[in-house]
Amino acid sequence: MYKEFYNLREYPFNITSDPSFFFSSSRHMDAFSHLVYGIQQRKGIIVVTGEIGTGKTTLCRALLNHLDKNTKTALILNPNFSELQLLQLIVKDLGIQSRDTTKFGLITALNEFLIKESSLGHNVALIIDEAQNLKTVQLESVRLLSNLETEKEKLLQLILVGQPELMDKLKLPSLRQLNQRITVRYHITPLAQEETREYILHRLRIAGANGQLNFTPEALEAVYVHSGGTPRLINVICDRALLAGFALQTNTIDQSVVKQSIEEVT
Repeated sequence: MYKEFYNLREYPFNITSDPSFFFSSSRHMDAFSHLVYGIQQRKGIIVVTGEIGTGKTTLCRALLNHLDKNTKTALILNPNFSELQLLQLIVKDLGIQSRDTTKFGLITALNEFLIKESSLGHNVALIIDEAQNLKTVQLESVRLLSNLETEKEKLLQLILVGQPELMDKLKLPSLRQLNQRITVRYHITPLAQEETREYILHRLRIAGANGQLNFTPEALEAVYVHSGGTPRLINVICDRALLAGFALQTNTIDQSVVKQSIEEVT
């Protein structure tokens, strides 16, 4: 509704995981660097955690866009499937054809694919988002996939991305072998106050704001205080604030507009 009023190319504060809006905060860039390092150096199992709405899925999509053509990837966004179904999804997402749809047949096809890719000098990375939802038996299957290796290197790089509960789950005695194999770990924290301001301005620029649309310093502070620097909450508040600004026919989003928007979304 307000896009035309503000002369924007697109809505700046959608809560979809759009990598074109990826914001390189210090913590997100650290997480990004850890992921790239773990994949390129074939470290095997990598774990990235963060609270709800901290931008983990957007980070994953930005990573996929960054990796070169010599790195084959699969992204599983919803792992709420059976052990066999999860394996089927992995194989399908990697483009592997297998007539044998049993667990043994799928793992055999995956292993053959990985060996072939390795012989071509390629790497393969599997990213599982919302990994805190994986059951213990599924996580154990992930550990077994990490056994696919040559004498010198891992054939499959496994990235588990999830909420902090994932780390608690990995500490279970039944998963100690998997926990011991995690070579890279990183936890994403919310944005600092100055980063929140930069994040809002960044998204406005990407969406095509020409400088006439303005959040006052007090409005930016109010967004930070209520959101705690969590990107998803920032988006919800700012989207509502722009809608309220449109209703008021104003290009200036001040503290009163933000506070009204906060009351409407909470």
